[in-house]
Amino acid sequence: MAKILMIISAADTLTLADGTSHPTGYWAEEVAASHRVLTGAGHQVDIATPGGVRPTVDPISLDGRGGVEAADGAAFAAYLESIGAELEAPLDLAGVRAADYDALYLPGGHAPMADLADDPGLGSLLAGADERGTVIAALCHGVAGLLAAERADGAFVFAGRALTAFTDDEERQGGLGDAAPWLLQTRLAERGAELRTGAPWSDTVVSDGNLITGQNPQSTVSTAERVLAALKEA
Repeated sequence: MAKILMIISAADTLTLADGTSHPTGYWAEEVAASHRVLTGAGHQVDIATPGGVRPTVDPISLDGRGGVEAADGAAFAAYLESIGAELEAPLDLAGVRAADYDALYLPGGHAPMADLADDPGLGSLLAGADERGTVIAALCHGVAGLLAAERADGAFVFAGRALTAFTDDEERQGGLGDAAPWLLQTRLAERGAELRTGAPWSDTVVSDGNLITGQNPQSTVSTAERVLAALKEA
């Protein structure tokens, strides 16, 4: 049995490009389906957030506002309720050690853009995990959390690495569009990552050594399954 740390944003609002506050949170499918796949394979999944704050689910990720079918939304809500005790009292991200885990897993929703993208504690955790070759997985906007990882000279830890993330086209088609404070694909490219993206809304997963990234909610199960495969190979 492997130990996996699922790192979820604690943010419930995001400041938009015009300075207004927009309600947000984690994307239901990305937490629920990932957790189900990983624990279903017999692995332990611990949940951590900045400050040990209970994470907030983005309400539009449970219904048609987020393009989610009613039956799927109900299933995600039911699963999240089943792990409610874990979500109610997550570990404080500042107090965990990467050495205690076989994999780190960052689901998305727009919330990681508000806190994880510039969390120095997360950055140190990711840098240390990458040095040890620990499996690091990030999904959709959860890939924003990787931006926190910098070397002592300020260089991006994942510069030169192949990865995918929620694309600029997807942001414009079904995300925040021009209201977004910044575009994730663009920001990652500016920091030196090698973006390998699929068609908008396609099930796309990219692996580069110990780094596994999924493009969007449609890639959730495939990303979790890729982590299972990587853990078997470790």
